[in-house]
Amino acid sequence: MNKSTKVLITILISFGLYFIFDDILFKDIRRWFFDLTNQLGTSHIISYLITGVPLFIGTLLIGKKTDFFQNLGLDKSIIKGFLFALVCTLPMYIGFSILFEFNANIKINTILIGVVAAGFFEELYYRGFLFGLPFRKTKLGFILSIFFGALYFGLLHLYQSTEFNELLGIFLITFLGGILFAWVYAEWNFNIWVPVFLHMLMNLAWELFSVSDNALGGFYANVFRFVTIGLVIILTVLYKKRNGIDLTVNKKALLIQK
Repeated sequence: MNKSTKVLITILISFGLYFIFDDILFKDIRRWFFDLTNQLGTSHIISYLITGVPLFIGTLLIGKKTDFFQNLGLDKSIIKGFLFALVCTLPMYIGFSILFEFNANIKINTILIGVVAAGFFEELYYRGFLFGLPFRKTKLGFILSIFFGALYFGLLHLYQSTEFNELLGIFLITFLGGILFAWVYAEWNFNIWVPVFLHMLMNLAWELFSVSDNALGGFYANVFRFVTIGLVIILTVLYKKRNGIDLTVNKKALLIQK
């Protein structure tokens, strides 16, 4: 059995255990910590950490213990990730502030659950682990490495509606979002803080203003969201060209890396 196969088996087993833990234990763990702390947002974050233990163990098994943070992209610049995300999401904040009412009833639990926990753990688990490790540690190319994670990420948001057309729109938006976050993660030298802050700030804009009850949104909301996406792509490409750095995701790294 070669190294790539061992890595893929480790990733699949680890994520499978995480999936089971998350499905069976997450709500019970959150309820137990809520009874203890009476703080739902904090309990949600702690539950994410505990159910993610199989992924942390899998990361340790794949590389050296000293490479743990590097393998998940946590060792890179937090400031660079935040500043890039802030610049790219400014159109959403400016546009939403003009078109939509400010949500004066927003609660701290909404921020902790829908912004902090969603942005950090979804990127760490789905991009850092489920996409990043196959792409970085095996010969799988971008498409093969990202497909399952983006598919799962899209399916994860289907609880937001029961109407077919709306469900389809939510799935496509979040599926493509998963691909975008994986691409930007790879292109920014596997700095997980770039997609983390993009995810957080995009979610925060959605929560701060009365945009929509789900991830799909309406016409005007998506105009500014796509402006942000365009900035993410354009600024990333310009940054790499200006610094003489080749794109990480290219025709040689789409299916099988050469």
